[in-house]
Amino acid sequence: MEPAWEAAGWERLSPRVGRCRLPGWDCTAGLVVGEGAALMIDAGSGLAEGAVLRTRAREIVGGGRRVTHLALTHPHFDHVLGAAAFAGVEVYGAVGIDTVFARGAEELRADAVRHGVAPEAAAEAADLLVHPRHLVSGEWTLDLGGGVQVLLANVGPGHSGHDLVVLVPGGEEGPEIVFCGDLVEESGEPQAGADAVPARWPAALDRLLELGGQDARYVPGHGAVVDAAFVRAQRATLAARFGVS
Repeated sequence: MEPAWEAAGWERLSPRVGRCRLPGWDCTAGLVVGEGAALMIDAGSGLAEGAVLRTRAREIVGGGRRVTHLALTHPHFDHVLGAAAFAGVEVYGAVGIDTVFARGAEELRADAVRHGVAPEAAAEAADLLVHPRHLVSGEWTLDLGGGVQVLLANVGPGHSGHDLVVLVPGGEEGPEIVFCGDLVEESGEPQAGADAVPARWPAALDRLLELGGQDARYVPGHGAVVDAAFVRAQRATLAARFGVS
């Protein structure tokens, strides 16, 4: 692991890709750094957590530059309530996430409080909730400069009604890296809340595996980086749990 990434609180996954595991819910945030732009993947559970991520990212991006793009993998509080800390960025999410935010800011606030977020902090983050400007219905390629491209893919529904994954292509610097959101979880059993679509979840994982391939590194929404075999096993478990093929 390169000292620059480690010193800034990131786990280095490739020369231009890293992630960190946030305290509390072991939630993953990712960072992809290009020559002219940088992409943050998920924003944490509140404004304070988002600000920490912003500061850590700036140390890696360097040169006085900052995060320019933010991808939200799904509309759950621990992944989105920190988004307002990234002022001025281009925000991406799966089609329909904007409707969830427009109608469900109060539910996000309440869910955060139920999980232990201070009521005042949860209310402030919900009031400032950032609505994605760019809505992904299929696939969307972002060019971050310096030959660094990422693919945003709407593979859901599954864990939620609006699941977005981020693929960083591999090459000489290493294998493909797939940020899975909570379609994949390693540090606990996959959670199926009221907005989950169990009948479609295995198919979402099939698409995720198709995008990444056998040799990719899969970064779950919670927990350690896993391989394709882990994702296939979790797919089988979910299919059996929900009685779908």
